Amino acid sequence: MKNERYVSAPPVIRSSWDDLLEGIGSKEEWFERKASLRKAYLELLRDEYKPDSRPAPDLQVHEEEIVDDSYIRKLISYRVENDERAHAYLAVPLFLESRVPGIVALHGTYRNGKERAAGLEDNYQKAYLDHLARRNYVVIAPDHFVAGHRIPPEGPYETGRFYRRHPEWTAVGKFTWEHSIAVDILQSQPEVLPERIGVLGHSLGGQGSLFLAAYDERIKAAACNCSAPFFRHNSEVLHWSRDYWYIYFKPIREGLLEGRLPAIDFHEIMALIAPRPFLDLFAVNDGAPLTQKQRALMDLKVLDAYTIEDASDMFSFYVHGQGHSVSMDSRALMYAWMDKHLCPHLRIR
Repeated sequence: MKNERYVSAPPVIRSSWDDLLEGIGSKEEWFERKASLRKAYLELLRDEYKPDSRPAPDLQVHEEEIVDDSYIRKLISYRVENDERAHAYLAVPLFLESRVPGIVALHGTYRNGKERAAGLEDNYQKAYLDHLARRNYVVIAPDHFVAGHRIPPEGPYETGRFYRRHPEWTAVGKFTWEHSIAVDILQSQPEVLPERIGVLGHSLGGQGSLFLAAYDERIKAAACNCSAPFFRHNSEVLHWSRDYWYIYFKPIREGLLEGRLPAIDFHEIMALIAPRPFLDLFAVNDGAPLTQKQRALMDLKVLDAYTIEDASDMFSFYVHGQGHSVSMDSRALMYAWMDKHLCPHLRIR
C-alpha cells in the first residue's frame, strides 16, 4: 500500500495577477488578448497625443573624448520635436573588427543623469555607459526630458511646463517616445548591428526600460532594475498621478481619486514584451514589503504568458533584499542578460 506520509501535492497558486491569462485556452486566444492589451497600453501613455511624425534628427556632436584608449565618448544632441532637442552621451568602442550591438542606458532620478551614466559624476555603480562600452557595446545614455541640459526653470523633474504644452499627453508617453528616438540614433551608427538593440536602467530608468521594450519591438533585450511598484496592491498608487513635481500619468488622477485603477497594470505591460527577452530585478525591501512581495507572484504569471509563446527561457526575475540599489550582483545579471541575448557569438571583453 502506498505510504501517504510522503505524498504532499502542492496547492494551486492563485493570485490577483491571474487575470492576465483568465479565459485563455490557446495561443491564438492569447494573441487576441495581447492585441487588446497593447491598445490599452497606448491609451495609458496617451500615445495618440505624441507628435504627428518624428522630426529629422539633425544629429550634432558637441564634444568628443577618448576614454582610457577603450572607447570614444561623444556628447551629442538630436531633435525629438521640431523645436526641441535631446542631449545624450554616445560611447563607441575603439578597435572594433565588426559591427556590435547597441544599448540604450537609462538613468534614474538624478539631476545630471547622463553624466552619472557616463561615470563622470556621483555613483560609479550606475555608470552603465562606461561599463558597457568597455564590454564592446555602442551605448547611448540620453538625458531624461526634465534633467541635464533640459532642466526646467522650476527645477529638475518638474513637469508643469510639459503638461502646459501637451495637456493631453503623459510624461511616460513623452519619455518613451524620446527613448524610441534614441533607438533611431543607435541604429544610424555605422558600428551598430541595427537588429540587436537592448535597453536597461535603474529606478526611473528601470521603468523607462520596461515601458520602452513594451512600446518598441526593435528592443531585442531589456533589463529593469528596481522600478516603481505597479498600480494594484499599492497604497501609494496616487504617486503615479500626484499633483506636483514629477507627474507620470496626469490623466489618470481623477480615476485614482475615485478608487478606479487604470485599465492595464505592469504584468500586462511586461507580457507585451514576450517573446523578446526581459529581466526584472527588484528588492523586497524597496518600499512596502507586502507590495514588493506581490511582484514575485506577478512575475510568475508573466512567465506563464511567455510560456504560452514558447519563450519561457526569455523571461527571468531576480529578487533580493538590498533595497533600492544597483548592487554588484544586479549589474552582473543585467550585463550578462545583454551578452546572452544580444551577442552570444561575439567576443565580449
